[in-house]
Amino acid sequence: MALFYLANANLSVRWVYGIFAPHVGALYFIGLLFGPYGAIGAVICNVLFDYAGGYTPLEIISSEIISFGVLMLAYKLWYSHLREQKITQPKLDNIYHLILFIISILICGLIYSQSHSLLINSSQGSDKGFVLGIDYFINFINIAFVFGMVSIWLSRKIDFVDLPKKSKRKANKKLYRTIFICLMLATIISIINPIHSQMVYIIEVIIIGVLLIGYITKPNECDVEYDNRVTILEKIITVTLLITLFIAIVGIVMSFVGYPNQFLNLKTIRKIFPTMPVLIITDMIIGIFLIPCFTILRYVEYKVTNPLTSFSEIEEFISEDERIEAEGLLEIYSEYTGENDEIGKLARSYTNLIKHNNHYIDNIREIEGEKERIQTELEIAKRIQASDLPTAPIENEDFIINGYSHPAREVGGDFFDYYMIDEENLALIIGDASGKGIPAAILAMKTQVLIKQLLNHEEGPSKVLCSLNNQLCEHNSESMFITLWLGIYNKNTAKLTFSNAGHNYPLIKENNEFKYLKIDNGLILGVFEDYEFLDEEIQLTEEIFIYTDGITDAHNKDYEMYGTERLLNFLNEFEDGKEPITPLLNSIHNFTEGQEQFDDMTMIYLKNLKNQ
Repeated sequence: MALFYLANANLSVRWVYGIFAPHVGALYFIGLLFGPYGAIGAVICNVLFDYAGGYTPLEIISSEIISFGVLMLAYKLWYSHLREQKITQPKLDNIYHLILFIISILICGLIYSQSHSLLINSSQGSDKGFVLGIDYFINFINIAFVFGMVSIWLSRKIDFVDLPKKSKRKANKKLYRTIFICLMLATIISIINPIHSQMVYIIEVIIIGVLLIGYITKPNECDVEYDNRVTILEKIITVTLLITLFIAIVGIVMSFVGYPNQFLNLKTIRKIFPTMPVLIITDMIIGIFLIPCFTILRYVEYKVTNPLTSFSEIEEFISEDERIEAEGLLEIYSEYTGENDEIGKLARSYTNLIKHNNHYIDNIREIEGEKERIQTELEIAKRIQASDLPTAPIENEDFIINGYSHPAREVGGDFFDYYMIDEENLALIIGDASGKGIPAAILAMKTQVLIKQLLNHEEGPSKVLCSLNNQLCEHNSESMFITLWLGIYNKNTAKLTFSNAGHNYPLIKENNEFKYLKIDNGLILGVFEDYEFLDEEIQLTEEIFIYTDGITDAHNKDYEMYGTERLLNFLNEFEDGKEPITPLLNSIHNFTEGQEQFDDMTMIYLKNLKNQ
């Protein structure tokens, strides 16, 4: 900006002060955008400019005090809290900021031009300053409007605006309001004052200067928000101002061409006011254009952009899986729900959206609460089901038996059991109920209880299965069934008597090798009543391994199953003399690579120790 002033110093004083004086209007946007730093820089350039123009030191000092005051006045007016509007960097994004921009230009232009008019009159002892004051005012408002608008637009693209910080000193609002009112009254009175004398001019300029300096000491009351958002209204205003700028250029060109000479005696006016014909005609054209534009813009702001801004506030209230606690928003939207246009339709949609969202979230929370309750109950059911299973192996000099069961869900349909019926006989039970989850778990637990009761009264596994089957067939409205293998092992004779109800073939070890034991398949329990199951008997010389199909059906990411062959190979390759349950589980885990399984896994391992 210093180059701007220095370049103008080479121009003639007549051009600068009598024709356009661009530096006059430049004071406004320098102060507005750069604040104290811009004011100091502009004043230094002005001193050089005025010194080159031949002004006396007293005239230069007086002029620069007024210029500094006007620069800071533009800064203070923008950042004053005149209404309930958030304070941002200079931007023309709504009607309030646009009106503030224009009014502050008029105020600063009036004070600057009148003060310098009084300075000229007091130094020369005449009224010649009045003519130059009008020239100053017209130049100020036009240059400030055009270049201020361009500078604000550039500041939105390149951030170079100086934002004031909130002052620690508290502002006396009434005092500074009074100073501002007195400043404006003093300026207006000095214009219409009929008393023309050098002393009066000096007193008037001193009063204006003191009030001006007093007002710019006003502390900043509020935090200034840097708002980089571009609103719809701002885009509309930008287009409007660009059209206005184009009209201003056209007006200047028309004025120079001379078409208005047909209607106005411009030659006489030019002799008195060098710049007035060009700029006044331009201002008239701009005014004719802007007044209806302001009306339209205000209507658009009130009817379109303000509602849209209100609607956009919902973003701050939206959180994932949370209610929109926005009763205030509903009150805002209710102002527009009665409208029959698009805004009304949008307001009704937003209102319904909030209500439906909150209702949905309430339902979700209710469901989640119910889910948590069910989860708690399932955890209890899981512990109850686990408590019915053997918790430790049975190991003595005759045999060792151990088992394992893991449900695919919280509870499952697999179960196993082993316990001494009497001093000689050991009961071995493994079952797999159809389905998954709670229904299968209930059927499994029911079956487990019934078997314990039946083993006290029936002789032989087949008799137990027959009675169990008949009881399960009763009231089986859901047509559920269960596979089951039941054996009784005599520790003294090493005989294993068993009966099968549709369960997997067990693996038996003989001569140091596991193989599948081919037995009668039998019939699954709970389907047909009075089915006659068969008892089978083997001499258990070494080991037996019984399992549910969750073991062999375990799959990896390619849906390849663990399978019966892999299970057989594992048992045969497994180190002799060790309990295979934990190593087998590790083998399955490595095979499935942590893939989620959809079937329960259960197994029982029995080893005869007498032959070891």
